Amino acid sequence: MYIYLDESGDLGWTLNKPYRHGGSSRYLTIIALLVPKSLKHHPKRIVKKLYEHEKFNPSIEIKGSDLNQDQKLYFANLAVAMLARHPEIRLYSITVYKPNVQQHIRSDPNKLYNYMIGLCLLEKIKTFDNVILIPDPRSIKVKSGNSLVDYLQIKLWFELSSLTTIHQENISSEASRNIQFVDIISNIVGTHYEDSTNSNAYKVISPSIEFKCLFFSK
Repeated sequence: MYIYLDESGDLGWTLNKPYRHGGSSRYLTIIALLVPKSLKHHPKRIVKKLYEHEKFNPSIEIKGSDLNQDQKLYFANLAVAMLARHPEIRLYSITVYKPNVQQHIRSDPNKLYNYMIGLCLLEKIKTFDNVILIPDPRSIKVKSGNSLVDYLQIKLWFELSSLTTIHQENISSEASRNIQFVDIISNIVGTHYEDSTNSNAYKVISPSIEFKCLFFSK
């Protein structure tokens, strides 16, 4: 099983200033795309169709933040149709509302990042023999204690009695259409929370995503 990861938002804690104007994001959303090896060409095709439909230069990487609402809606409709045809391909989302995170957790936010991914994924992957984790290389770096892979591996083996083995592959987003696929999803979902928008793209894609939320209420 392959897992592609990307996030929208940051792990900063400057919450007394507006986001994008000196302040940190109020939300952090992580998106995970789980796809069997035999099917991992399908998300790539959705990105390729978007490029062709919009006549984007295939040599230039397009990020979710570069797309307008009509382009995101076109992408969302393609993605939903693909997920309906191939239910083995799954999307998971976990979002934290950062203003409600306690101060002692803020002191080492990378542990929060690890925890979020574990809460989102561990129960979903514990029955697989092997999992390949592929994060966007520009994603938030996990610097505290164990690496993300070590953290997940310890949880699987010692707490869940799972035989799953996890490996990480580092692939540039320019070279991976599947990372680009997850980037667009994370932008659609992340802006839904951060900007309180209920875009048509979000309305289309959200029923195909399994959501979790953290610290949304005290």
